[in-house]
Amino acid sequence: MNRFIPFLIIVIFFVSCGSSLEEENSEMRAKVIAVHDEVMPMMGKLKSLEKRAISEASELEAENSSDSLKIQELKALAYDLEQAYEAMFVWMRQYDNENGERNPEEVKVYLEEQMEKVKVVNEKITTALNKADKTLKD
Repeated sequence: MNRFIPFLIIVIFFVSCGSSLEEENSEMRAKVIAVHDEVMPMMGKLKSLEKRAISEASELEAENSSDSLKIQELKALAYDLEQAYEAMFVWMRQYDNENGERNPEEVKVYLEEQMEKVKVVNEKITTALNKADKTLKD
């Protein structure tokens, strides 16, 4: 009986730690999705601004404008907007919303990696939109 009590204490400890880690993972998953949700509504704006940048660059080229720097700037902006748009969908395609066969520790590592990836996507989108605000004139 005396050997059983320490074993029982260890089992209770691991079960309670597992629950805590699962709660942390649930909170982390919610944070990852919150970062995604912050910029997802901007996806339409990215495409709209990309088309506008391409259109303005084409207009300048059609006018045989001597402002080749502005044309290159608009093309670079369109590229950045398109890359930011694609980055979101690349991230979404690889993101796994289920834990699958992963244990709680593996889920934690996975979610930490996903948080870093989605932050990069968020930054690309935010940067591209800020660049568009500075480059495109109303």
